[in-house]
Amino acid sequence: MRTLHLEKKGLRGLAIAESFKPNHPKSVFSGVVMRGDFVIDGFVFGSATLEGDDATEAILKMYDKLQRPDISYVLISGLIVSMYNIIDIQKLHQILKVPIIGISYHYSAGIEDAIRHHFPDSYESKMALYEKLGKREKITLNTSCDVYVRKEGCTLNDVKNLLDKLTLHGSIPEPIRVSQLLAKTLLLQKLLP
Repeated sequence: MRTLHLEKKGLRGLAIAESFKPNHPKSVFSGVVMRGDFVIDGFVFGSATLEGDDATEAILKMYDKLQRPDISYVLISGLIVSMYNIIDIQKLHQILKVPIIGISYHYSAGIEDAIRHHFPDSYESKMALYEKLGKREKITLNTSCDVYVRKEGCTLNDVKNLLDKLTLHGSIPEPIRVSQLLAKTLLLQKLLP
């Protein structure tokens, strides 16, 4: 298991967020490379199919486009994106060889019933990917906000320390906040005539 050297100001992570409209076939993924001292050091974009199974591959392509061996971790806003397009963090960790952290901001009992409802004839493969994610773990940040994480390649203590360092207020880490703003802006630009 790789250790996150959180004491390094130059520690770089790739933060990924998405934006989508339900009536469009593709979502927009935005990635921000940000250092531990909040200096932005790169951007990358991608897309995934709504209700598809290509979100994991989209992230692998984004990472590859960057050609950045100095990225020490990947932080993803949600692992179930683009209307039930499930990100396989185990696969990401195996291929990228860096810690992968999925973060969400609200408690939920699970989405098994929603998967069965939206995919009545093909829910088995989605359900298998969802179950592979495992349970989320709750972390209370120094901001007193709760977040829920899934992780591969690092400890829960490392995740808490990283998120405390990256979260200036509220529950959304700064790299994710910037990535979300970029994804929403890009989606708006694509929708305008």
